[in-house]
Amino acid sequence: MAAMEVEVCREKYQAATNVEEDEVNDNPIEQVRLTVPITDDPTEPTLTIRTWVLGLLTCCTLSFVNQFFAYRQNQLTITSISAQIVVLPLGRLMAATLPNTKIRVPLTPWLFSLNPGPFTKKEHALITIFANCGAGGVYAVHIITIVKAFYHRSLSPFAAMFLAQTTQLLGYGWAGLFRKYLVESPFMWWPSTMVQVSLFRALHEKEKRPKGGHTRLQFFVMVFISSFAYYLVPGYLFPSISAFSFVCLIWKDSIPIQQIGSALNGYGIGSFGLDWATVASFLQSPLATPLFAIVNIMFGFFLFLYVLIPIAYWSNIYEARKFPLISSHTFDSEGQTYNISRILNQETFDIILTEYNSYSKLYLSVAFAFLYGLSFATLSASISHVFLFEGATIWELWNKSRNAAKDKFNDVHTRLMKKNYKEVPQLWFVAILVLAVCFSIVACEGFGKQLQLPWWGVLLACLMAFSFTLPVGIILATTNMAVGLNVITELVIGYLIPGKPLANVTFKTYGYISMLQALMLLSDFKLGHYMKIPPRSMFIVQLVGTVFASACYFATAWYLLSTVENICDPALLPAGSPWSCPSDDVFYNASIIWGVVGPLRMFTKYGNYPQLNWFFLIGFLAPVPVWLLSRQFPEKKWIKLIHMPMILGATMSMPPAKAVHYICWGTVGIFFNGYVYSRHKGWWAKHTYVLSAALDAGVAFMAVVLYFALQSYDVGGPQWWGLDSSDHCDLAHCPTVPGIVAEDYCKRNPSKADTRTIVELFASHLNNNTPGGSNHGIKASKKNTVTGYYPNRNKEIEGHRRHGFAKSLLLPLASFRSRKLIVVGTPERSSNAPPGETKMEHLSAKLIQQNMSKHTDTTIDNGIDV
Repeated sequence: MAAMEVEVCREKYQAATNVEEDEVNDNPIEQVRLTVPITDDPTEPTLTIRTWVLGLLTCCTLSFVNQFFAYRQNQLTITSISAQIVVLPLGRLMAATLPNTKIRVPLTPWLFSLNPGPFTKKEHALITIFANCGAGGVYAVHIITIVKAFYHRSLSPFAAMFLAQTTQLLGYGWAGLFRKYLVESPFMWWPSTMVQVSLFRALHEKEKRPKGGHTRLQFFVMVFISSFAYYLVPGYLFPSISAFSFVCLIWKDSIPIQQIGSALNGYGIGSFGLDWATVASFLQSPLATPLFAIVNIMFGFFLFLYVLIPIAYWSNIYEARKFPLISSHTFDSEGQTYNISRILNQETFDIILTEYNSYSKLYLSVAFAFLYGLSFATLSASISHVFLFEGATIWELWNKSRNAAKDKFNDVHTRLMKKNYKEVPQLWFVAILVLAVCFSIVACEGFGKQLQLPWWGVLLACLMAFSFTLPVGIILATTNMAVGLNVITELVIGYLIPGKPLANVTFKTYGYISMLQALMLLSDFKLGHYMKIPPRSMFIVQLVGTVFASACYFATAWYLLSTVENICDPALLPAGSPWSCPSDDVFYNASIIWGVVGPLRMFTKYGNYPQLNWFFLIGFLAPVPVWLLSRQFPEKKWIKLIHMPMILGATMSMPPAKAVHYICWGTVGIFFNGYVYSRHKGWWAKHTYVLSAALDAGVAFMAVVLYFALQSYDVGGPQWWGLDSSDHCDLAHCPTVPGIVAEDYCKRNPSKADTRTIVELFASHLNNNTPGGSNHGIKASKKNTVTGYYPNRNKEIEGHRRHGFAKSLLLPLASFRSRKLIVVGTPERSSNAPPGETKMEHLSAKLIQQNMSKHTDTTIDNGIDV
């Protein structure tokens, strides 16, 4: 019996390895013909003990590390390529050391071997697909975070867990329904999979150490150790080096100059970060991004931050100078942070329209407002760009795919897969889809309806995801471009269910993320198709990986939200704490914009930003000139590399990404993929991906070690100015319109040397004696200066305390510089002052009576040079 099995395996192997004699590489896509081999060995082991151990280990590790970093100021994302490189030596180590012992699974007839032989490419591919599940993220965790850390409301852990699992599993249904067209068709070739197929082939080729050089593994170990050791500096000893703005260390009292130099809240000119997490945190590794994409993104970043925003800000468009230059927060008409609790019913958790109408419309910083406009433009530009440049190709490939499905004509890869392996029954996908929809409704309608989305909202979200999966999948499978549904879903549910923030974000997650998850699964299926992985093994690995990844993301988030005190609240976090949750902060404010207030009160005549709707038209027309030029000058190949959706969407990561992240990312990317690629192509081809993976892994491991060894026990770094994780540009976040003091650090506190200085008296007198209220918020400055700004006269009043004895009484001096009237005096008693008043009090009161008695409104400047 054993001899017969060996003979059958040998026949299968010979048939597989000699396939090129019987088969023709008839794949219609040239890139696939050049990259993917047409051989297959169906006897290669796949679901081995190594696959399960290393696969689940990488899946859970990436899930934990990525969610761990998601709450930190620099959000490093570890990709599956890092795991793909790291697990290779581990798999080979297990193959070399484990005994060939067979173990029976309890209560089953199944046997498995601890060491089934050499570590294979198919095992490696399945482990990488496990890693893809862990690296992909769980979008629903954002909802859990804003409920607990921002809205400070309770949420059932069961509802949260159901939400995390169902939003991920819904994608299996859509993937199963469309896999015949998007996976089996040779015309749907998924360009992104070519990189991983190439990397698999490179990693499994035998490599000899060159004389005086290093193998890939040796290079990885050296870079990993260096990255691990170095991250102790920006991660613990000197966090300020992650975003260093030397301009702010020179000019400490000027808002405009700090805006120019601020790495995190301004234009970032002259700023830099000596931290790999700064380079790769929000935009992922630049080493894996093509040069043309880097150039398009940096060009869009330059146009946005250095052309559009300065013009809009200093032209005071949308009252821009009332608010910070760059901020994802929401504001009221007075420039203060929007008091969301004032307009939210704490019991029903929806908007109170009477309170909203009596309070204020919602305002955004000018950068955040235009970022929403650009998101509208990116959506429409993606549609028109794909139609103009890829429309004919997509239509031709789609027609061929339909004909291929009808005529059962397939390429060599599909024939091999059908010949050697059983397909996944369609019933498996349908069963998961039905269960996921049912549990989604339970999550929303059960648990006290905490998620606010009714059952029909879940079904509508599923309908949108179902409707867009095929067309967006076709675009992605042929062009490597995807159209996001986040804006569409937010708009739809914002109009249907206004005033309910959790209903909005839950609908967006079910409608947008389930489609995105389906596309990720289909991409993995295509990768398995090219690597000749048995489809049922692929299905099992994806399903188990998704369930484990969702559980790990949820558990990590719940643990950190429960144990890190004041997480996501930078105002209350200790110095040097990295737990600022930048992405969740953006998500929270988006829930206010689209959910609480809603698109009707934001982007129509009832709100402040109806003009932003023109960006839909601007984006739709933007690719047309490029397309016309490419047809007029077909010999100029570089014209087609001008990618308008990429340019318009370049800054979609801002915020939470800041200027320093783009500057460092672009600099490193252009250096490696431009200079190194052109001058040292051999080194680039051998080491670039390995370098990226090693840098990622070193930073990730050191950050986890620091947290569990020191930071979780409140053992911080040494107390010095470099411990601050900010860029030391506090004033860059301040408004430049006099009278607005939006943050505590925008105020200048008076000196405490004297308990009753002239400045304090002057401030007190102004507050108590000018018309319009008893307190105008006049503050004394660090230099004992009080500034009052009076818009009707365009005049400022300043009081300066002079120490020592003055030879004269109070001397008013008119200064035309900066249109200020400077009042200089001493606290000496005046002979003609009323009893109990000093000269300063007497004359300042007289000045107020003469110059300001007619004003009914007084706005006070923040006392800082603007």
